[in-house]
Amino acid sequence: MMKEDMVNKDSEPSVCERNGMIPMHEKSEEGSTVDAKGTDGNIQTEETALLNHSAQQPPEPISGSSTPAGTWRQIFACPPQGLLSQIVTSVSAVVLIWAVVWSITGPECLPGGNLFGILCLYFFAVIGGKIFGLIKIGTLPPLPALLGMLLAGFLIRNTPFVSDIVQINLRWSAALRNIALSIILTRAGLGLDPKALKKLKAVCLRLSFGPCLSETCTAAVFAYLLMHLPWQWGFILGFVLGAVSPAVVVPSMLILQAGGYGVEKGVPTLLMAAGSIDDILAITGFNTCLGMAFSSGSTLYNVLQGVLEVAVGIAAGGILGMFVRYFPSHDQASLPWKRSYFVLGLSMFAVFGSVYFGFPGSGGLCTLVLAFIAGVGWSDEKKEVEKIVAVAWNIFQPFLFGLIGAEVSVTSLRPETVGLCVATLGIALAVRIIVTFLMVCFAGFNFKEKVFVSLAWIPKATVQAAIGSLALDTARSHQDEQLEKYGMDVLTVAFLAILITAPIGALVIGLAGPRLLQKAQTKHEENEEGAEAGEEPEDCEPS
Repeated sequence: MMKEDMVNKDSEPSVCERNGMIPMHEKSEEGSTVDAKGTDGNIQTEETALLNHSAQQPPEPISGSSTPAGTWRQIFACPPQGLLSQIVTSVSAVVLIWAVVWSITGPECLPGGNLFGILCLYFFAVIGGKIFGLIKIGTLPPLPALLGMLLAGFLIRNTPFVSDIVQINLRWSAALRNIALSIILTRAGLGLDPKALKKLKAVCLRLSFGPCLSETCTAAVFAYLLMHLPWQWGFILGFVLGAVSPAVVVPSMLILQAGGYGVEKGVPTLLMAAGSIDDILAITGFNTCLGMAFSSGSTLYNVLQGVLEVAVGIAAGGILGMFVRYFPSHDQASLPWKRSYFVLGLSMFAVFGSVYFGFPGSGGLCTLVLAFIAGVGWSDEKKEVEKIVAVAWNIFQPFLFGLIGAEVSVTSLRPETVGLCVATLGIALAVRIIVTFLMVCFAGFNFKEKVFVSLAWIPKATVQAAIGSLALDTARSHQDEQLEKYGMDVLTVAFLAILITAPIGALVIGLAGPRLLQKAQTKHEENEEGAEAGEEPEDCEPS
């Protein structure tokens, strides 16, 4: 009788079962029963438990002795696979390129030849970038690969035996850097988002113009007082330092944006949009001052020459941009590739042709306007063009930073020059941080967010590498030793700025972002909370 009552009681459905749910304590009891039977040696129950819980339980780790054996077996497999296969393939590709070029050019591709030096520099710059890209510190963003490229070129130039066999013609070096510059300017023009600029409005313009111009003027004053540069060269140096690096800021902002930090107030979007305008302003100011520094005539004539170069650059960029906007037409095949060909080809022609036609300051601005107008016309279709231009940048990035590093010789640097360069850089950077904080005071940010925006404006790399050597190249073309000395000072400051601010800026953004920015609730977290809320009724007791 008692047994029947127990059976009837167990057969009655509980509230949770009527609602289609299984009580939590019954789950735990079933699980403990399976575990107990499994420990008794019942093979069938063990297999059943494994089948029932394979989706929830992670696989048991393999014993420590078998993992190294498997790894070594994969490394020394025949034919090779994995890492060893990648190394063999990469080395073979480099050797094949060298062999083909050597079979065509002969001595130029042997040690001491120009092409041999270019291939060696590119190969070691790529390796240096890969090594720095693998360095990761916890949850921080990886160190910029451009630092490895920069140091690779610097070591090649200053290693006694290597510097004798790796020789690069100055004209080739300048040409490769100018090609990389045209690609950077094209990416900057295409990257400008008219919708974001319209939405952010005043704060974006304040954040672009205020810090850049204040740092430029501060650097110009202290370059005149400490480094004894003429005022025109002081402003050239100032505009070189005034640009923020998109190669460091943008990846760091995307990491924070993916984590939901600062998204509600649009901090990552603001910094990425304002960074593009900041770079455009710095490049435009640099080209204008560069044209004035190398023009002969009165001060009024030089000012008018600078204004004329700006006007010519905007007009030429507008005309070429409208052409690329409609040609090739939408009905043509391989449209993104044709558009990329035209926009990159015209950008390179603008950079090189402006020097030939006597308007050296117009080329960069023409490229920016051309890419921006074409991108606005292409609308969402420009994303495919941006991907192709990004591939071109990945190819020429090692050339740019490797050649910049190779321009700096330890023997030509005096300790007092390095000290004055670092002092000028430090003072200008401190003024930039203060002005940045003031520019976002009335933008609706709290104190922590203002501090973060100020610190995120530290990194310098891409623009400094692109335009830092242009003044030296122009001085060399004039064959003036004094001007070459000024150009070398500008290049030294650009090199030190990249070396100091790029890693510090990346680390500061990675450390300060999660601590200073408010984290928005991501979709993944919302789904997890919804799942937890749906599981709460399962804890009810059976009736």
